[in-house]
Amino acid sequence: MPHTMSRMGDVLAGFHAAWEFESDSVLIRYERGIRTPKLFQSLGERRIPLRALSGVTLTPGKRGTVVLRAEPRPGADPLMEAAAGQLKEGCDPYRLVLPAERETLAEYYADELRAQLTPSDEPVDRFLVPAPEAPLSFKAYDGKASFDGKTVFFRWFWTGASSAKWKAGDQSFAVSQLSGVEWRSPEVFEGHLRLLRSDVASPAQADQDPAAVVFGLGYGPVHESLPFAAAVLAAVRERGPAAVVPAAPRRDPADIAERIRHLGELHQAGLVTDEEFSVKKAELAEL
Repeated sequence: MPHTMSRMGDVLAGFHAAWEFESDSVLIRYERGIRTPKLFQSLGERRIPLRALSGVTLTPGKRGTVVLRAEPRPGADPLMEAAAGQLKEGCDPYRLVLPAERETLAEYYADELRAQLTPSDEPVDRFLVPAPEAPLSFKAYDGKASFDGKTVFFRWFWTGASSAKWKAGDQSFAVSQLSGVEWRSPEVFEGHLRLLRSDVASPAQADQDPAAVVFGLGYGPVHESLPFAAAVLAAVRERGPAAVVPAAPRRDPADIAERIRHLGELHQAGLVTDEEFSVKKAELAEL
């Protein structure tokens, strides 16, 4: 008979989060207080299946605290896969910080969890933790990114987008066109979100790549851009590798007319050469 938690439904509350122990999972509810990291607030709550965990640790924390941490198996959580080790310790959604006087209680639950886990560092072949749900969107420095669950859209901003992106025009990428997502935290220099495509081996710099949006101070914050990246990554993995990229659907005539008008403005402003204007206008006319 499998070992089960001695009191199902028990809740262990710490700073910024509470863990509720269930027979096959841990339900993590994040607080919405002003001191709670914004990433936790945006996640709301997450159900972590026990089979998505490889272990549990309990270590001393800062200033009279202890830290209970569940260790996700490699490949089990799209959020952690997208983050690729870039999250600051205080924003790790698998950490529960508790007052030091609750160490004995935390140790009890750590032991209970360990008894239910099958320790393994072997990567899993599919995501076991649910991804943030679409629709999702956020404003980057050079454009707005949105995702409806099937297609990613980039709409460029006059104020930030490079001329290369303006020339390429607003972009849409079906999940079927993608092989993955590259997220570089907005808290580091040259932060960006790039959509990886099967047919592009060595993409350009993010500020020149129409399949990427770049971050900047106050743009593309972690709590908005990381859940977005995780949702896209999960959709790509769920679909599996695409053998054939389907042809793009025909564009709405009004949208094409707007794109041609905008192209004309770029041409008049000197951002597009005569030759580029002619070529791009001909491409748009064929859509």
